[in-house]
Amino acid sequence: MLALVERGGEVRTLHVDDVKAKTLVPILKANIAREARVMTDEAGQYVHLRNEFAEHGVVSHGKGENVRGEIHTNTLEGYFSIFKRGMKGVYQHCAEKHLHRYLAEFEFRYNNRASRGCDDSTRLIRAMQGVQGKRLTYRRPDEEVA
Repeated sequence: MLALVERGGEVRTLHVDDVKAKTLVPILKANIAREARVMTDEAGQYVHLRNEFAEHGVVSHGKGENVRGEIHTNTLEGYFSIFKRGMKGVYQHCAEKHLHRYLAEFEFRYNNRASRGCDDSTRLIRAMQGVQGKRLTYRRPDEEVA
């Protein structure tokens, strides 16, 4: 799973097959503006990001560093904390084939939260706009039942 969070803004989550640089860097380049300041931990996948973006700040969790000035990953870690609590406390289990659905739900919740000025009625309107013209079924009608 990969999550991109803009401080004070929205989150975007993706289900990725692996977390290798060759998988992640193209996704990061496609979803982050080149003039952005990107902040990550010291993971090796992110080593070459300074060549792709205006700035790449790194915190070294392995050395006990959590924040250095404005450089931190706390916003992202806060999002993952919400996601993990929801998955363990509400859903308790998630098959990998359905992970993208759970990610979409938590992404919607995070992006439409009260601290971003989204009240209940606005959230409802946005949810209804998101489902307009779509039909959700667990199984395709032409699939055999086991």
